[in-house]
Amino acid sequence: MFELVWTREAESTFGKLKSSPSSARQYKAVRKTLELLASNPRHPGLQTHEYVSLEGPNKEKVFEAYAQQNTPAAYRVFWYYGPSRGSIIILAITSHP
Repeated sequence: MFELVWTREAESTFGKLKSSPSSARQYKAVRKTLELLASNPRHPGLQTHEYVSLEGPNKEKVFEAYAQQNTPAAYRVFWYYGPSRGSIIILAITSHP
């Protein structure tokens, strides 16, 4: 299992999804993605791939995991491997443009 460490931005977005009744489906999808990410970042359902347009604060490779698919404004989770072994930094949770 990986420990998930949150940026303020990611934590804020997740909190807004959780507290908004109109975002219940998105919250559930993102929560499931985070659970899969913590157990296996390479889980095929996440469709994880490197996101080359972004890098971590120390030039870490950033990855994108799908929370939703085939949905307008589908949610994505952007993350990178943390500074310590066994940790993943949740950089951002956003809807796909």
